[in-house]
Order: sequence, then C-alpha cells, then structure tokens
Amino acid sequence: MLRSMSSPLTLGLIGHGVWGRNILRDLRALGHTVWVAETDAEARRAAAPLAAGLVVDPAELPADLAGLIVATPASTHHAVVTALLPRGVPILCEKPLTTDPAQARELVAAAENRLFTGHIWCYHPGIEALAEIARSGELGPVLGLRSTRANWASPRRDVDSVWNLAPHDVALAQFILGSIPPPRHAVAEVVNGLCTGMIATLGTAPWAVFEVSNRHADKRREVRLHCRDGVAVLPDADAGRIDILRPGDGSHPIIESRPVSSASALTRELRAFCDHLQGGPPPRTDAAQGLAVVETLVALRRLAGLPA
Repeated sequence: MLRSMSSPLTLGLIGHGVWGRNILRDLRALGHTVWVAETDAEARRAAAPLAAGLVVDPAELPADLAGLIVATPASTHHAVVTALLPRGVPILCEKPLTTDPAQARELVAAAENRLFTGHIWCYHPGIEALAEIARSGELGPVLGLRSTRANWASPRRDVDSVWNLAPHDVALAQFILGSIPPPRHAVAEVVNGLCTGMIATLGTAPWAVFEVSNRHADKRREVRLHCRDGVAVLPDADAGRIDILRPGDGSHPIIESRPVSSASALTRELRAFCDHLQGGPPPRTDAAQGLAVVETLVALRRLAGLPA
C-alpha cells in the first residue's frame, strides 16, 4: 500500500464517477479514510468497498473532515464548492475550476486560500523534467511549447471536448513557461453542432500551441518544449522518459533519452494536498491559477467562435 508522508486523515470525496473512483482508490492506497457523497445509487454501490461511509448530499458528510475533494461534473463545481466553503477546510476541486470566469472569480474571492484546482499534469514527473529544462536554460532560451492531447470520444456529458481536455494543456503551459501566454488564435472542430476539439495558439515569445481532439483513433499525449539549442519531448504520458533532441549531422538529431519517474501524477497530487492539510506547503495549483486557466479557455473559445 502506498503511504503519504502525512498521518492518516479522514477526508470527504464528492463524486464517485469517471475520475472520482480513481481518487478514492489512491486516497485509500495512501492510508486515508474517505467518506463519499454521490447522488447516483450505482456509483455509491461501487464506492462501498473502499468508503468509510456513503451519503447522497454533501451536507450529510461528517463535520470533522480534514479536507474535501470535489470530483463532480464540471458544470456543478461552482455550486458544490460554494456549498462546501462554509466548512472552513481546504478543498481540492478537479479541473476546470468552473466553466464560467465570473463564477471562478467568485470562488477565488470567497475561498481565502483554501481552494485548489486539480491540474494533475503539473505533478507529472515528465512535465516536471521539461519545466526544469526551461528554467535552467540547459537548451538555451525557450522558444515555445507544443502539446497534443487526443483520443476517441469523451466520457463527459455536461461539457464539450475543449472543456474536458484543454485545461490540462493550458495548466501545463503555465507550469512549464511560468505564465500563460496571451491567446492569439483558435480553430474548433465542430461535428453536428458539438465541439470535439481545438487547435490554439498563444503568445509569441515564448509561444504555446496545443491540439486537443476526441476524433483520433489512438490515444496521444505528447508535449514538446522547443528551445534555441534543441527540443525536449515527453512522447507519451506513460513513456517513463523524456527525449532530448539536439542538432546532429544536419539530417538527423542527436537523441538523448532520460528516464523519469513512473510515479502516478494523481497519487503525487493527492499526497501533496494531504500533506498540506497537516502543515505542508500548499498544492501547486491554487484557485487563482484555476481561474487563469478558465479565463484563457473562454478567450480561446471566443476566438474559435464557440459559446464561451
């Protein structure tokens, strides 16, 4: 069983759906006790073997929980978090923080540094390695960042593919580059009135370009950091390495592969949150950063002619 550096805690998890089930599994593996609030009866039954207790309404959760994690559909985040804030304990809300900048700003103002956004890719060891290369100047000045996130279909029913996939790419750009470049251009994939993806360009020096899509037969997760003296690549989320490409003989690069930890990004994110609950540093992505991601996505959606 995985163990956190912190002592065992009793936590509340709101939502045991597509992602909540992974959160419950990892929290239990870290040794914590978890109460689950879930409206769907089938999802409650699925949570029963690992949950300390099950309720339908988050208001029914015990009053003495150390922290709360929100893994409900994105369209419900504002209402759920708003109802939880009076409990006065830290909250980790899955991405996106909301789908509306005004609602996100409201949460940031009300949270008093107790609200964090679950941008899991900021805890991926490969992304950490790319960020270190960007900050160290090992490959010279950073020129830009290119990411691809694609697969077939989406399990989400309340938001489209841009809201489902693109928060990851905006957040990792923020983490690697130090800030989110300003949105410049965006083109949306729209099929039968439904947005299934986007190609977006942000900034100029450095720039960031990402492509997200739910119309690829194979799953793709690639991040490329372009620098003056070479390119650093995370070829896949599960690759266990980054590749460093430097100029070679003109027709082929010199490639150096560097191993990175295969530790679960979700486990690392949850461990950081639980350690914070016991006096450790705050998680990497707070509500203000979650707000910046939401504002960026709304700006890109407008550039692409999508409803904000």
